Amino acid sequence: MTGAAGFIGARAGVALADAGHEVVAIDAMLAAAHGPDAELPADVRRVDVREAAALAPLLKGVDVVCHQAAVVGAGVDAADAPSYGSHNDFATSVLLAEMFAAGCQRLVLASSMVVYGQGGYECTEHGLIDPLPRTRADLDAGVFEHRCPICAQPVTWRLVDEDAPLRPRSLYAASKTAQEHYALAWAESTGGSVVALRYHNVYGPNMPRDTPYSGVAAIFRSELEAGDVPKVFEDGGQMRDFVHADDVAAANVAAVDASLAGFSAFNVCSGRPISILEVATELCEARGDVLPLVTGQYRSGDVRHIVADPARAAELLGFRAVVDPRDGLREFAYAPLRG
Repeated sequence: MTGAAGFIGARAGVALADAGHEVVAIDAMLAAAHGPDAELPADVRRVDVREAAALAPLLKGVDVVCHQAAVVGAGVDAADAPSYGSHNDFATSVLLAEMFAAGCQRLVLASSMVVYGQGGYECTEHGLIDPLPRTRADLDAGVFEHRCPICAQPVTWRLVDEDAPLRPRSLYAASKTAQEHYALAWAESTGGSVVALRYHNVYGPNMPRDTPYSGVAAIFRSELEAGDVPKVFEDGGQMRDFVHADDVAAANVAAVDASLAGFSAFNVCSGRPISILEVATELCEARGDVLPLVTGQYRSGDVRHIVADPARAAELLGFRAVVDPRDGLREFAYAPLRG
């Protein structure tokens, strides 16, 4: 397993070991992910996936690689592109080449919901549509929903399934999409098997705080711990799917245990949509703190809604999330954070 000391990787490694798998754990221990003073866990080897010579001997006798390692974040600054290209895409290409050389033909790839871009939408008159980008005039006026490209009326969100087109809208999203494309091409050229797990908004104990790896739930938590009020952008109505890290670990076990040919992608989600305002409110109420502040501010390029369809993972992997986000977030209100 790569990225084995990370927030998700550490949990997945434990779950795999508990399921009876022998795990060879590696991590580059990047400071951005673990902090500058983080110690290498005793059961993890410090290996950069980009270094073929260090990777090759560890793949001997390995049946399946669970590839969690990645640089994450929005990647809105073009200066971030080389880091994403190197750590996410070049590293994946090295891993796939060394897997081929070692005769390892199965990959479980940690992908992301970001590959879908702005999500799925429907117009009451024109059905499923690819909406117009939100204009600055609408956003300044507090009109946050996308509009139909035909009638210009606001549209509503719908569940995104794995057959949706991949339309990355950030450098990070582009790098995750490229990872999937490398893996797909590798599977087709070698006869290998790839299960790409498209994680949605992962949260849980030991989540990183105040780093590019922090999700909005951890940001809200950090604001509360600092005695501040969680600040919710737009009107708070942005819909997401929050999935607990324990469920993500279970999805990795299901993917490792699955017998699937070729390339398959699956949403890893709770299947219980929740708004960003609800997320902040659950945390505030659980801690007995003041309610969040809806600012009406916005960030250019933010996705309005992206909510996943869990059906394919349930059908083909037998994976169903157990933790309801409303319960999990209340527990997360006091859970320890990393960093």
